[in-house]
Amino acid sequence: MTLERSCEIRLPGEICLPVLETERLVLRTPRLEDAAAIAAMADDPAVAVNTALIPHPYRKQDAEAWIAQLAGPDDDGATFGIYPKHRDTFAGACGLNRLDGAMHLGYWLGAPYRNAGVATEAARAIIDFAFTRLSLPEITSAARVTNAASRRVLEKCGFQWTGVGLVRVKALGASVPVDRFRLDRKTWASLRAWGAMPLTEGPSIQAA
Repeated sequence: MTLERSCEIRLPGEICLPVLETERLVLRTPRLEDAAAIAAMADDPAVAVNTALIPHPYRKQDAEAWIAQLAGPDDDGATFGIYPKHRDTFAGACGLNRLDGAMHLGYWLGAPYRNAGVATEAARAIIDFAFTRLSLPEITSAARVTNAASRRVLEKCGFQWTGVGLVRVKALGASVPVDRFRLDRKTWASLRAWGAMPLTEGPSIQAA
């Protein structure tokens, strides 16, 4: 189940960006005190080469600049830090940003948290948030053609392959081929009705 509690920032149209809770995770806005942990997780070549905008090396000041950017007004996205429940230790990030006219799902995890279903659980929470609270008609995403793990996350979340393209990766200073994916509201609703997305349910509101 995904629970929503508290308001940390506001999205356009007075939509509140809440803290999301799943079975194992808390998803919330990263804070300045997370900067050292963010840098420790993001300063990893495997993260940099599989994301568009994360530089390598990645230092604490990069994390502080990123957190400051998230704290400002943003008409084109919603970004959550991923924290294992009962630990409040930064594990990665997941969120939405506007790309080519659609909201685009992106995510990354630090090495200690991979291969345990964490990315899938976080992505499903963001997907539920996108369709229930933001009322989006569709979500897009992409994964490097060499990143089989990321592709599996998208497939487990119900995304359908739509083709290939190129994305520029900051850490490489070059463009790389990616598989592109799309999930529409009708498919998401059908998967939930069939019980094919068991890690999260529709967000309910929990009092702060």
